[in-house]
Amino acid sequence: GCFECCIKCLGGVPYASLVATILCFSGVALFCGCGHVALTGTVNILEQHFSSNPNDHALLTEVIQLMQYVIYGIASFFFLYGIILLAEGFYTTSAVKEMHSEFKTTACGRCISGMFVFLTYILGVAWLGVFGFSAVPVFMFYNMWSSCEVLKGLPVNLTTSAEQICVDIRQYGIIPWSALPGKACGSALENICSTNEFYMSYHLFIVACAGAGATVIALLIYMMATTYNYAVLKFKSREDCCTKF
Repeated sequence: GCFECCIKCLGGVPYASLVATILCFSGVALFCGCGHVALTGTVNILEQHFSSNPNDHALLTEVIQLMQYVIYGIASFFFLYGIILLAEGFYTTSAVKEMHSEFKTTACGRCISGMFVFLTYILGVAWLGVFGFSAVPVFMFYNMWSSCEVLKGLPVNLTTSAEQICVDIRQYGIIPWSALPGKACGSALENICSTNEFYMSYHLFIVACAGAGATVIALLIYMMATTYNYAVLKFKSREDCCTKF
């Protein structure tokens, strides 16, 4: 009896929604946590090495602070949204297994399930944009790191001097062209890359980008799960004994 009860309970677990929830929580946590710390390190690097005048990067600092507050909201929203979708998966799986056949699905429940399908698709498209945007700082830091690697491996008898190898942050548009010094060359660039703050920010941005990618995959799984759940509720609404959502 106990074994049959356990098998029955395990049969009612929405494994797709469960995997998507774990993946979504992990991805959002990595993106929000690592992104928050990496943005703070980026501001410090910018102030210390690329922009001596605070007015030149004042707008960028405000935007980064705003993004950090948005990160708090994203983390809270996806925590609640993941729990709600997981609960919907449990209810719909119970409908399939007919574990609560005394209930009937309602038009309101089907409407809410359809709303989850639409909202999940919108969030999936939005997170594709977030994933692409999170790759931009990775690209910028990779360019700096690769320039430093060229400096370290620069032969002595090469005609190109170390001071001719530079990284100009102004070309990315994050600070104005009038900002001074705006770029780092030679030994100054190599000193930047040798700091712990640079390597920590670089790796944190990579992890944040990976977290955004994991969230996109989780939302894709949610898309399939919510679409299936909606179809199940529509199908069950045509029967006499159905599960109420």
